[in-house]
Amino acid sequence: MELVWPARDHLPSYVQALERGWSANTVRPQEAQEELARIAADPDAFLRSKVDREARGDPVQLPDGSLVRRLPGFIRWMWDGELCGSIGFRWQPGSSELPPHVLGHIGYSVVPWRRGRGYATEALRQLLADVRREGLAWVTLTTDPDNIASQRVITHNGGVLVERFVAPAAYGGAAALRWRIDLR
Repeated sequence: MELVWPARDHLPSYVQALERGWSANTVRPQEAQEELARIAADPDAFLRSKVDREARGDPVQLPDGSLVRRLPGFIRWMWDGELCGSIGFRWQPGSSELPPHVLGHIGYSVVPWRRGRGYATEALRQLLADVRREGLAWVTLTTDPDNIASQRVITHNGGVLVERFVAPAAYGGAAALRWRIDLR
C-alpha cells in the first residue's frame, strides 16, 4: 500500500468506492453523495480541492450543518492497485494548536473491503513524514472510545492518549479520546 495524491488516474476507483457506500468522512458519511455530485460536475476542480494548502476552499460543514472556516490541508489516497482508503491532514499555520471546531489534525478511513490489512497504520506512518515538514511539534487525532482498531493505528505510530473528552455539540456531544503524536 502506498499513499498517492488524488489524480485522474485514481479517480474511477475513488468513484467506485463512493458508489459502494464508503465515505472518506467518518463524521459526515452523507458527504459521499455530495462528492459524487462534485466529481460529476467538474472532476478537475474536485481533485484540486483535495490539496488546499492555502485554505482557499469553501467553508467546512460540520455534522450539525454549521459552517466553519477551512484550514489548510490535504488528502492522500491509500492505493494498492485500487483505492483502499483516504487519509487527510489539516493544520493551523505557525501552531500545533487547532481551533475548537477541529477535533484533530489527521483523519483516515479505509474502505470496508480492505480493512484488517494494516493499511491505516501504514498510511499514518507515511503521512507523518509529510506532516513533519510543516514544522509542527505534535499532532492530535481523536477516536471513539470503542474504536480499538483506530486506537491501535495511532499507538503503533507513537500516539499517546492525552484525554477523554466530550465532543462539541456540533459533533453530537459524544464521549471521545484525544491522542497526541510528537513529531520532534
